Amino acid sequence: MARIIIFIFLGLAAAAFIFFDVGQYLSLDFFKAQKQTIEGYQEQQPLAVAAAYFVTYVIVTAFSLPGAVVMTLIGGALFGLGWGLLLVSFASSIGATLAFLIARIVLRDWVQRRMGHHLSAINEGVEKDGALYLFTLRLVPVFPFFVVNLAMALTPIRILPFYWVSQLGMLAGTVVYVNAGTQLAQIDSLAGILSPALIGSFVLLGFFPWIAKTIVATIQRRKNAG
Repeated sequence: MARIIIFIFLGLAAAAFIFFDVGQYLSLDFFKAQKQTIEGYQEQQPLAVAAAYFVTYVIVTAFSLPGAVVMTLIGGALFGLGWGLLLVSFASSIGATLAFLIARIVLRDWVQRRMGHHLSAINEGVEKDGALYLFTLRLVPVFPFFVVNLAMALTPIRILPFYWVSQLGMLAGTVVYVNAGTQLAQIDSLAGILSPALIGSFVLLGFFPWIAKTIVATIQRRKNAG
């Protein structure tokens, strides 16, 4: 009965997302257009805005909705690197864990049908390296964020290790994207696009996958040597 109720809730949530075109609110264009209004609310009610952002981010990731990257950039734009990193890190990890639980409890058969071609490689990796494999997937995004959340639900990994390994593995990438968001917030003209800070942020975005691969290779070598 509980599974049926959750299925109905997920269906209604998906229908509402499409009917109300929620995706338009999860875009940089919408944020730029409403930036001054949002910042006005933030000055008056900083905790309320932070809480609303946190809950929205958790919902977006828990239901695997498009917009997580945009939400991360917005987090940097609104809250800066420090608070933005804190909010995004915990919201993305909690949301990912909720998606993991939904897939494990409710959507197991659906995930198996839709993502079965990804599961053999992921299962082999988990059996061989355990939590280190999840850390690698989070650090080097071979598979999309939501695919990892759903596919890992069909592996033997437990909830707590999934949460803390995900949070640790996503931390470096979160820093890069939140930092890029802090620079995007400062673009008010075409001149801002050419600012050294913004260019540097996007250079870092481009080099991040290579840096992450180097980190993972180093960890693997040390593990094999041990």
